[in-house]
Amino acid sequence: MVRQQHMSIRLNIVLLQYLMVCFVLCPVSGIIVSSPAEVHSVRGDAVTLTCTFTSTSRATSRMSVDWSYRPQTGGPPQAFFHFSSLVFPPRDGQFNGRVKWLGSPARGEASIQLLNASLSDNGTYTCSVRNPPDVHGFPTSQTVLTVTPEVLAVHFSDVAVLLAFILLPSAIITLALLGRMCCSPRDRSQAQGYQSPIEVTPGEETGFKQIHRKEKNMTCCHIYLLIYKNHNTALYLTDHSNYGSRYQR
Repeated sequence: MVRQQHMSIRLNIVLLQYLMVCFVLCPVSGIIVSSPAEVHSVRGDAVTLTCTFTSTSRATSRMSVDWSYRPQTGGPPQAFFHFSSLVFPPRDGQFNGRVKWLGSPARGEASIQLLNASLSDNGTYTCSVRNPPDVHGFPTSQTVLTVTPEVLAVHFSDVAVLLAFILLPSAIITLALLGRMCCSPRDRSQAQGYQSPIEVTPGEETGFKQIHRKEKNMTCCHIYLLIYKNHNTALYLTDHSNYGSRYQR
């Protein structure tokens, strides 16, 4: 009788030691789900809610994915999407017909795409993945979605560039014509008889200095005459340079 009791105690001790060794060397499997903390989108765009998971067990038909939504104003989470071998999209509510499954359990992906994002979609989205026998770890992850109104942006197209090249020369020609109309015939005749500063004689230097004193009160007519005189000077220098090059030849 005493021997049987001793044998029973020894068996219990051995069994307890075996269980402790198995618990240390064979830990319970776990699953880790991750997703971006924040996602930003523009109203009307398709936004992707990324969710990935790692599991020590191969994904089987028992693996399931659930997506829930909590509005920005608060309140309890609302489940709107489920996957378990097949896709079960929302049949009613604000997400009806707007959720697309992008996941691939074999690659550890459980992402979805939200079509035609609206301002009412702002809130917190929770991705939950279960893959038995992985029962521990971090099976959920949250993402805060922020949808903003569309911002109008100005884009320069080829047509805008073409219009700029057309309008700029037209504006210069218009200013030149206005300057010519403002000038009296007497001023235009003086402009046509203008001599280049290179040909100014010593006696004419005084008159040339007086022109600089009157530059403070320049009108559109004076601007036109100044442009015209500079143009004639450029032509004079060009002709003389061409003549000098021909003479050297």
